[in-house]
Order: sequence, then structure tokens, then C-alpha cells
Amino acid sequence: MLALTWLFPVPASGQEERPNILWIVSEDNAAQWLGCYGNKDAQTPRLDALAKQSVLFEHAYANAPVCAVGRATVLMGAYAPTLGAQNMRSRHAVPSLYTPYVTYLRQQGYYCTNNAKTDYNIKGNDSAYWDVSSNRAHYKNRPADKPFFAVFNIEISHESNLFPDKVRINRDKGQTPQTPRLDPKALFLPPYVPDLPELRSDWAIYHDTITAMDRQVGARLDELEKSGQAENTIVFYFSDHGGPTPRGKRYLENTGVHIPLLVHVPKKWQALAPFAQGQRVSELVSFVDFAPTLLSLCGLKKPAQMQGRAFLGRERVAPAAKPLVFLYADRFDELYGMRRGLTDGRYKYIRRFMPHLPSAPYSYYQMTIPSWDAWQKAWQVGKLTGYHKALWEAPTRTEELFDTQTDPWEIKNLAGDPTQATRLAAMRTQLKKTMMEVRDTALVPEPMYAELATGSTIHAYVNSPTFPLAEVAEVAFRASARDPKNLPALTKALTSPHPVVRYWGALGCIALGKQAKAAKEALALPLINEPSPTVRITSLHALSLLSTERDAQEMIAQELDEATDEYVAQLAVNTLTQLNALDTIPQSWIERTLKDNSANEYLRRLATRLSKKKLP
Repeated sequence: MLALTWLFPVPASGQEERPNILWIVSEDNAAQWLGCYGNKDAQTPRLDALAKQSVLFEHAYANAPVCAVGRATVLMGAYAPTLGAQNMRSRHAVPSLYTPYVTYLRQQGYYCTNNAKTDYNIKGNDSAYWDVSSNRAHYKNRPADKPFFAVFNIEISHESNLFPDKVRINRDKGQTPQTPRLDPKALFLPPYVPDLPELRSDWAIYHDTITAMDRQVGARLDELEKSGQAENTIVFYFSDHGGPTPRGKRYLENTGVHIPLLVHVPKKWQALAPFAQGQRVSELVSFVDFAPTLLSLCGLKKPAQMQGRAFLGRERVAPAAKPLVFLYADRFDELYGMRRGLTDGRYKYIRRFMPHLPSAPYSYYQMTIPSWDAWQKAWQVGKLTGYHKALWEAPTRTEELFDTQTDPWEIKNLAGDPTQATRLAAMRTQLKKTMMEVRDTALVPEPMYAELATGSTIHAYVNSPTFPLAEVAEVAFRASARDPKNLPALTKALTSPHPVVRYWGALGCIALGKQAKAAKEALALPLINEPSPTVRITSLHALSLLSTERDAQEMIAQELDEATDEYVAQLAVNTLTQLNALDTIPQSWIERTLKDNSANEYLRRLATRLSKKKLP
């Protein structure tokens, strides 16, 4: 008992004392941008100094390379695809058994504040989870007898700060210098992007925003010191994902998912960390581990529904013998897509479940950034070759395997290397196993959620004993393989009694393109009686690739005009865009959507772009 009292001091009241916890979260910056992670062009003195007094995690990952999906994972301590929260700003309901980590902390007497980003991607009132969630939220306002958990979000590094108007505003406010600190012609430009003036310019500007972010982190640390609470407060600094320069945010490469993570544990609470301050730690951690770790630091066991592990605190769990981080990317903003990945910290496996789509863009929002726009235009006029050209073209390789030790920028795909065949097969098998273990709800296309999960959640639907998970996963892997040998199995899937199996059968025919000619009759026959609009649109897409006639495209446009589900409408516009058939979209639908204030923001964005003839 004496030893326990020494490790965890007990105040005079008899209640066990607990540490305060401060989270400082910056937006859109991968680990690659910081000096303490090896960037020689960086100017990040406050974070570099913090790293010397903290545990630096060399292999920390955002499970998703976009904010709202990552926040859902952090909030619930569960993978977003398990929850049904993997599509950007979808706000689908999740079962009541999932409780935000904030709730557990408040039940333990913590004063919990959030300043001020929420965007948790889950149906409900985000701010209601907190004691205070606003621009004024601050731990200094807590009752005197309460420990605090406080989150401060730093937005200066968000991708919008590379939009030309925002660059001017930041310069006029003195946030960033009028002339970049670095000479764009002399700075290091990584080889995964083409060497274009606009990219060099954006790289220099973003270095300046990172320095501005570093100052804001420093201000929060100074504020904590002045409060007198520094010696009783565990500090986390991390970013919400990578980005925002091209092939960062929204990508499963490390430029999109490898985040900085520094954890400072003051001397008083050193027993809660098995690592020395200033130590660089190689064990893998990811967002799904953050909630269990928070609870562990506060002396709480992990709830059964949380899927991560506590990597600090009294309930710490040592990493698995062969640890892997699960990565995921689905619909971002207006554009549908599905990718999954695994990494062991060195080797990374990425699988595209929609290989008929190009690797760029994954969102139209990013195209406001000059470097993204310049890269696309250079491709359009034929100035690019090799990797820089291939990013924009379809079909893509279904599988990618990278050795991030020898190829840190993930350019050389080893999936076709015979010497890596065993590793590739093992990681492919493990990915399918992982998706089944976590009950990956993305195996059901989002436009089918409403029709299949009526009165419930997509999580409950996929976890029900009637959902044929193994069969769906098998067909999804076959569909994405782009192997003509799978056509008989895909054709059979088109006649399945289950609509999700039929969907993947049709998607597999899209991936095969004209190689799916033998399935033409199977695609066409059920259309009259097919009850699912998602399956109808997907089958029509496949048929359109097998014919020069416009009938299938016009039928998709009719599906769009008659759609009552916003995600079905979004799928239809995506499909017509991919088929270069935007002229079939009724003007009446565009006008109706623009007038509909209840339509989701992404559907309205699509309608706006269509009205201005800015698609794709």
C-alpha cells in the first residue's frame, strides 16, 4: 500500500489523485514536416524542444487520412468502419453500446473541455459530450477540486491555408511571412511529386504555416506552465492526419497517415509511462489506441467494445508479437472510393476495392490548392511520365506493397516482385481477416444503408447473423482483383439473393471492363426486377462499358432524377462522371438540388459544379 501511495499520491481528502491531460492537436501535417522527425528544412523549435522532453513515437498513425473519420475512431476507441462512420461527414447513427471516451472521463470527475473542433462524423450533438466545447473552452475554468482533460485544436496548418486567398490573409495578419523563409528553388521536394514551380511554392508556404503552428503549440505550453499545472499534466501533441500538399491527406501512404506523436509525462507521473522522456519509441500506435490509453492514464480499464490497446498507464498492454495497423479510406467529400491497408511499420499493403478509379483526385476540394491544380494540368497536357502520370489514370493496380525503409516515399510498388510474393499473399490474407474481424461496414456500399438498415444502424445490420459476411468479403476481394478468371464467380454473384453480393458482382464487372463481356446477359436480365437502386446503377455502369449505346447512361440519369436517397444520387453523379456522360443529367435535377436546403453539402457541391460545368 505504501508503494501504491508513492506511485499515485493520494490527496488529503482520501481520493486518489489523478493527472491532468492536455491534448494539443494540429491539423493536416504528417510527421514528415517536423524537425524532430528529420525534416532538415523545418523550423519547429518548440516541438523539437518538446520532443527532447517527451516520448517520441516513430510509428504513430491516423487510421484514416481525413479528419472526421479519424475523430470518430479516436472518440469511440473503435475503427470507423466498425461503427459505420468511415465515409466523410456522413453522420450515420451508431449503437448505444459505443460510448465516447469523454463520458468515461467525466464520470470519473474530470472536467473535460474542447477548444473547439468537433466534427465526429457520428449522429448526435458533438458538443454535448463535453463540459464545455467552444472557442472559450479552457481548463482554467474548472472547479478547484477537479482534474482536467483539455483539447486544443490548431487550424493554421489545415489544407485551406494553402488556398491563395487564405495565404494572403495569413500573410497580412503576420501569421506567415510575406516572402517565404525558404527559397522554393532550393528546398527539398520529395520525389513522389513532379518538380513544378507551383509545388515548390506551396512547399515553401506550407513550411511557413508549420512554423506558425509550432508557435501556437508553444503558446499553449507556455500557458500551461504559467497556470502552475505543468508538473501535474501529461501533454500529448499529435496531428489529425497527413497533408495537405499533393498525395498527403486522403492517401494511405505515410504522407497521409504517418502522424507525429509526442507525449510528455512529468516526473510526478513517470510511473505511468514505461519509456524515458526523450526516448524515441518504435512500437506501433494508432488512433484506435488513444481512447484506451486515456482511460488507462486515469486508472480505468478498457471497455469491451473498444478495439485498441492502452500504450501508457496502469492498464498498458504490450504490443502484439507481430503488430499491424489497420488503415482505411472511403468516400471523401463528393467522391466515392474504397481502400484498405495494413502496415507493420516497415512494409505497407494497400488494396483498392475500386481499381477502375484513378488515384487522383479523391476530392474536388483539394483542387483549390495551386500545386494540386498544376499537377493535374501538367498531366492533362501530357507533360508527365511514370508515377507522376499514373496517379491520374485508370484502371489502377489493385494491390500495392511498399518497403518504407528502403523506399520512404512509397513510389516503388513491390506487388509484382516475385521475391515479395509470400509477403504479399500473407498481407492480403491478413487484410481480409482483419476486415472480417472488425465487421467492416464498408463492405456494404453507403447508398444501400437506408434500404438495408431500416430502423437500425449499419453496424447492427453487418453484425446480424443473417448478413453473409464471409461471402461478401470473398466476392469483394474477387471483384477488386481485376482477374478475368474470377468472371464466372462474379457472374454467379449477380444472381445471388443478397443485394450486397449482387453489388460486388456488378462492381467486379466494372473493374474488368470489356473483359466482362460474357457477363452482359447476367447484368442486363435482372434490371427490370432489381429492387436496389444501388445495384441497378452499378449494373448499368458495367453494361455501359460493354456497349457504345447511350441507353445505360440515360437510365442512370433517370435513376438520379428519381432518387429519394441522397447517397444514391451521389453515386449516380459519380457514375455519370466516370462515364463522361454528364450531359445526360437533367437540368431539372441540378436546379432542384440547388434549391433544396435539406440536401447534404456534398450533393449541393456536385450540383453547383454541374451548374458551372466544372466536373470533373
